[in-house]
Amino acid sequence: MRPIDASEYAGPSSPPEPGAAPMLQWIKVEDLVVDDAYQRPIYGAGRSNVRRIAEDFRWSKFAPVIVAPVAGGKFAVIDGQHRATAAALIGIETVPAQVIIADQVEQAAAFKSINGQVTRMHKLALHHAAIASGDASAAELQAVCDAAGVTVLKYPKPVQSLEPGQTLALGAIVQGLKDFGRETVITALQCVTETENNKPGVLNGQVLRALFATLGGNHAWRDAGGGAPGGVRRHRPGAGARGGPSHAPPEGCGRVGGPGRPPEGRAPADHRWVRAAA
Repeated sequence: MRPIDASEYAGPSSPPEPGAAPMLQWIKVEDLVVDDAYQRPIYGAGRSNVRRIAEDFRWSKFAPVIVAPVAGGKFAVIDGQHRATAAALIGIETVPAQVIIADQVEQAAAFKSINGQVTRMHKLALHHAAIASGDASAAELQAVCDAAGVTVLKYPKPVQSLEPGQTLALGAIVQGLKDFGRETVITALQCVTETENNKPGVLNGQVLRALFATLGGNHAWRDAGGGAPGGVRRHRPGAGARGGPSHAPPEGCGRVGGPGRPPEGRAPADHRWVRAAA
């Protein structure tokens, strides 16, 4: 773990005025109100989000709602309308809240700031968070990548900064698993990582989608190669660059620039041919 460190940041151009310190307290859901002057109604994706929160409700995933006291002993919800609605949906009567003192103008400004200054999480970071949380789908994808000697990065990097075996093409791998299955994806990845093709930037979406489609559409090519009885390649789950000894990749997974057409019963030998075939 690492500490919070702001030493590398430039300070504000002028001293901030933080205002009154907020209070933390539990508030009854029935005392929460929504000001339509600045809040948005819940519809479409918002309604789906309420349902997802309710179906997987845990206090560890519930951030306190941010509210301001208004007339009639009520509290205007500045942030957390969807969370509070989900809590009401499953019968929870009180929720934790951060109470700030703000008139309607400042409430609207707070709503704009809170919702407009969100650091959007990249899908790569979310994937690694899913692995840490024990998500089964993320763990399966990680196992596939481990078997093929592939590292899915945690954040985007320029292509020229990548190392062999590293990839940003998470979406392509996810879709490949859905469309073609574990064995095809592992073999396709090994066509890069266990051959002369294993160079920075080769594990990109265009190449991977072409390999998945080509090998997934012809299992004879996928299973061709040495190292298994009868010359047919059999991938062993967990084996590979990080899981111990593995069979050689299909013989047809040659270097980029090899023959333009695959031999009979062999996998494509040239990524240029693979792209054309896909």
